Amino acid sequence: MRVSVVDAGSNTVRLVIADVEGGVPLPVHTVKWKLRLSEQAGPDGSLGEEAVERLVKAVAAAGATARHWRATGPLAFATAVVRNAPNREEVLHRVAAGTGIRMCTLPGETEAALTFLAARRWLGWNAGPLALLDIGGGSLEVAFGRGRLPDFAASVPLGANRLTQEFLSAQDPPGRAELKALRRRVRHELRDVAARIRWEGPRTAAVSSRTFQQLARLCGAAPGREGLFVRREMQRRDLRGAVHTLAGLPAAERAQLPGISAPRAGQSLAGAVVGHTALKLMGLRRVVVSPWAIREGVLLRYIEDGAGWWTDVTAADDAPPPAPAAALRIAAPPV
Repeated sequence: MRVSVVDAGSNTVRLVIADVEGGVPLPVHTVKWKLRLSEQAGPDGSLGEEAVERLVKAVAAAGATARHWRATGPLAFATAVVRNAPNREEVLHRVAAGTGIRMCTLPGETEAALTFLAARRWLGWNAGPLALLDIGGGSLEVAFGRGRLPDFAASVPLGANRLTQEFLSAQDPPGRAELKALRRRVRHELRDVAARIRWEGPRTAAVSSRTFQQLARLCGAAPGREGLFVRREMQRRDLRGAVHTLAGLPAAERAQLPGISAPRAGQSLAGAVVGHTALKLMGLRRVVVSPWAIREGVLLRYIEDGAGWWTDVTAADDAPPPAPAAALRIAAPPV
């Protein structure tokens, strides 16, 4: 069976098409559209007309690509940038009416649980009691558990893009006062969550997301060209050094560092501050990088729990159902 999943995040819309025979999602095709929705949000977080239209076109293209590859779905969801938008229902209605695809938003705790499942399956039972951290553009997801799904999951508003806009946009590079204020916010938001993780005493700590992957590369982890199956780890002390390095450079120069891409260079410092502060508060000295994250988590739940699980997820969202026929047609891109 071939299944597709598409998620709309703060920076990109990503489509993954995977074969799921044998209970393992094996990617056969991936596509991404760089929309940078968070940068187009208004002061209150609302998405404007142009941003919504670009989202509709990207989701339509994802649906066309999935059909071209004869994949079920796509299972479509949006993360914090849409979930927290005051006009969220309007955005989801426009996507449904313009594409025939019902996109839902997942609660932050559900995102944390799905990402935990992906990391658990990637690392295996040998990981033991597992803590999971994932930095997105709008939020930080944290989870802990001893089994397949977490015993504890939380989402806090500490996304790398969100904090960059709030604390680090006045000057480039930012001053010491801005960094101090950022750290204070992170410590405040993470106080209770970090205390829970410290109390649980995980055997293994895993991180996922593009932000953590790039930071791990900056800290000396193997480059992506060496493949998924190379074990990648990051030490907290190295991440502390990365914070100092990134803080001393303007965004354009950060993009010249190993692992830091130009589109994410501006938010890399905020991501590093969140990551280092979280690890310090949680008493975690070393983390392993999981290449599987929320998209793989969605695929795994779909494989393991059946299509009814996704039906329940979308039914829980109060967005209106899709229109009977898609109003916008976009041809699949050439293969």
